[in-house]
Amino acid sequence: MSEPVPPAAPPRPRSNLWLESRYRKLKRGLPQTVFFCPKCKGDHRRRRDCTECQGFGKLTKESVQELIARRMVPAFGAKYGVFHGAGREDIDVLMLGQGRPFVFEVQGARNPDVDLEALRAEIVQRAEGAIELQPFVRVPKARVAYWKETHFDKVYRAEVTIAAPVDPAVLATVRAFAGTIVQRTPQRVAHRRADLDRERALRVLDVQPRDDGALDLRVLCQHGTYVKEWISGDDARTSPSLASLLGVGCHCRVLDVEEIMTDDMPGPRLPQKPLEA
Repeated sequence: MSEPVPPAAPPRPRSNLWLESRYRKLKRGLPQTVFFCPKCKGDHRRRRDCTECQGFGKLTKESVQELIARRMVPAFGAKYGVFHGAGREDIDVLMLGQGRPFVFEVQGARNPDVDLEALRAEIVQRAEGAIELQPFVRVPKARVAYWKETHFDKVYRAEVTIAAPVDPAVLATVRAFAGTIVQRTPQRVAHRRADLDRERALRVLDVQPRDDGALDLRVLCQHGTYVKEWISGDDARTSPSLASLLGVGCHCRVLDVEEIMTDDMPGPRLPQKPLEA
């Protein structure tokens, strides 16, 4: 007689996990989260005949979110994952320094006992230089709200093209600028944000001429500052702007987030002011 077949082990219960880290984005053209096509929204039916994305459903091949999720979700045997970033940078902006904090929420994990360091190393290796990650730390769900609701100053580095040479004395005056700017909702986001004037604190940390005639600029600014528009003036919607302070037309050709000044980060800070909508 054949021996009885033992009953199959019951499936492991599913659980949700929250993993905190920081990412450095080292490749331009890489969005933080999935960049769905604005026309079809990535819908699997509507995207078939979409002329905007040619049926792809999104406008970039990958994102920081996808580079992490495509390794993390299967490693945990999870249903899916949700990326929660502490703000975001533009698609053409690098995230340098210690990186941008985020929490990756793993939903419905069947295999919670994953070697986090091995997983981090695999994600970075397969990203092929696009991102770097600090070690993952298991955290409570409350950390998502903390990073979403807490705002920090940021240091930016920019390469600025100028329409004409600038007098060294004027450059020295700009180098000493620290104060409040007023920004009307920029034209590039006016379609999705209320048309308001917003006050933001900003301090120029340094500005130096480059050999190619442009300027190297470093600024410390309050959360919510539109740095590209502060540089150009955005058709006088930002005042004062770098362009108005220098008295010449300015254009931001390269912008990087040099550091996010979280509470544990040493460095300069701006005077605390109420953050407007």
